[in-house]
Amino acid sequence: MTTATARNAMQSDRYILLEDEYGAHNYKPLDVVIERGRGIWVWDVDGNRYLDCLSAYSAVNQGHCHPKIRQALVDQAERLTLTSRAFRNDQLGPLYKELCDLTNSHKVLPMNSGAEAVETAIKAVRKWGYQVKGVPENRAEIIVCRNNFHGRTISIISFSTDPVSTTGFGPFTPGFKIIDFGDARALEEAITPNTVAFLVEPIQGEAGVIIPPTGYLKDVRRICTEAGIVLILDEIQTGLGRTGKLLAEQHEDIEADLTLIGKALSGGFYPVSAVLSNTEVLGVLKPGEHGSTFGGNPLACAVARAALKVLTEEHLVENARLMGDYFLHGLQQIHNPKIREVRGRGLLIGVEFHPDAGGARHYCEQLKEAGLLCKETHQTIIRFAPPLVITRDDIDWALERIAPVLSR
Repeated sequence: MTTATARNAMQSDRYILLEDEYGAHNYKPLDVVIERGRGIWVWDVDGNRYLDCLSAYSAVNQGHCHPKIRQALVDQAERLTLTSRAFRNDQLGPLYKELCDLTNSHKVLPMNSGAEAVETAIKAVRKWGYQVKGVPENRAEIIVCRNNFHGRTISIISFSTDPVSTTGFGPFTPGFKIIDFGDARALEEAITPNTVAFLVEPIQGEAGVIIPPTGYLKDVRRICTEAGIVLILDEIQTGLGRTGKLLAEQHEDIEADLTLIGKALSGGFYPVSAVLSNTEVLGVLKPGEHGSTFGGNPLACAVARAALKVLTEEHLVENARLMGDYFLHGLQQIHNPKIREVRGRGLLIGVEFHPDAGGARHYCEQLKEAGLLCKETHQTIIRFAPPLVITRDDIDWALERIAPVLSR
């Protein structure tokens, strides 16, 4: 080891030790300390460059530090950052209109994190159930899917089936019924007079890029309409271009009653989420019943407006479709009996290994050494989800390094 290399190793070690000594151990990150990023690339404190194949769980669809979004952040930060919703600001109304025009929505309720958007939807559909559908008070039921991931608040983990998310955190919030993902008949059979909504991810990302059968979402839409219940699609990870459509629901030409978006809504610069409504569900909320000090703040709105503009003007949704097909095909050419399946839609791709492969973590660690940053999920699956600005040449570069690692 050269003196310079030793110095660099000590630099990384210092940051890792600080995190481990003073931080809560609620994450198990790869031991790489990133200090800057641009586009699809990030650099660590030792000067090493990596292709980011996680995109902060799809929060940086537009690429790291996109200059147009950054400039919008700087410009707005120099003028006004926060008023609370006690007063109006000049960025909120325009964001509402631009979001509604882009997504064919009628109403928008802005929040900060994805989990807050999910909690907002839960509150809204319960109140709608009582006031509009006539469900007896405190009897509302929401149907969800096994292996879901919608966030980490107490109410949300109350309907998780992941023991890691639930063990030691009870008692849990009642009012949820769990069915199998991708099974439309199970949804029909689970609906009762007290059912107010079905909450589902179009593709289960955290579960390992689990894609439902063709026609599932169309069946779900029909069932919810016939039963008079609200269809809530959690598009916080799949939305805003990730799957090769602006929203994943568009793959089956349907519209949810409530659509939840976040992550890429800010291009990775600021926490921004939103509940989009194509019904009167949000109309049941009256002043004082729900809100957020930071939700809809002018800085967040300015950033979100710029992020949406980049997404459309730079044709990132179309690029996700084209590059996703190319990347998926390349990964499917890697032959290793330890690989169970390679699946994906757009630039959301999962490589699943058989249980006897020794887990996906060690592959992620080897990929890091080869210059790519990925993250395992559910022990046996690697997600490949680079920023939507990736090019064919970038993918070729990646595949040259991925193939030798995944072939072992």
